[in-house]
Amino acid sequence: MAQEEIIKQFGAAKIRVLWDEEQETYYFSIVDVVRVLTESIDATAYWRKLKQRLKDEGNETVTNCHALKMTAEDGKQRFTDVADKEQLFRIIQSVPSKKAEPIKLWLAHVASERVEQAIDPEKSIDQAIADFRKKGYSEHWINQRIKGIGIRKKLTDTWHDGGIHTNEQFANLTDIITKGWSGMTTREYKQHKGLRKESLRDNMTDVELMLNGLAEAATTEINEKEKPRGFAANAKTAKRGGSVAGVARKKLEKELGRTVITKDKAIDYIRPKDELPFEKTNN
Repeated sequence: MAQEEIIKQFGAAKIRVLWDEEQETYYFSIVDVVRVLTESIDATAYWRKLKQRLKDEGNETVTNCHALKMTAEDGKQRFTDVADKEQLFRIIQSVPSKKAEPIKLWLAHVASERVEQAIDPEKSIDQAIADFRKKGYSEHWINQRIKGIGIRKKLTDTWHDGGIHTNEQFANLTDIITKGWSGMTTREYKQHKGLRKESLRDNMTDVELMLNGLAEAATTEINEKEKPRGFAANAKTAKRGGSVAGVARKKLEKELGRTVITKDKAIDYIRPKDELPFEKTNN
């Protein structure tokens, strides 16, 4: 899954956050939040004891938390316990702190920033376009990428309506669609391109983006018609939607006499900075 590590400020404190593009979810470092709440010198030890106590009490929130790699103080990538917003809210309730309510409000605000952009791309469209232009992407590529955001949101809405709510289910359904049109899961596709943490979609070519968009749009249309409920039913429609784009890919490849699933990354096809148009500045 494509993840982007971000540092967020809560007053003078820094909290490490990972944005998961596929799940459209923020994951917060639990230790960093605990440090803010308790002002403990050893927040790791505090969290270790709290985690054990909650486990002994049968707290499912702690059981469902998992570890992801984040940048530690020494600059190395190390596994640390993370939680999404809802999980973190439940953990905060177990920590007596006068900062509990302020940090809840902060968490809600941080989480809503990116989610609102996914829900309503128009809110961030200008900024997204500007960011892609600065990186050197072509106007046609940018147009396809922005359209893809809207297509993805519409698809995830149908999954929510169909009873799909966990990150694992979203990831699995995405894999089914991706494999249906490309022949590879998301992870395999990233490995094919030599990617690690980078966004797969940001490293697709124009044609790859269009085929991915077709697969997700086809799945959405099928879902809206058939209203599948539960993972098994949604997996079947995801496979069918992916196969629609898979047929289109094979037909195009037959016409071109080559594969359109490339190993190219963004760095291979974006324009060098010295070829970008000059930006106007106010002197």
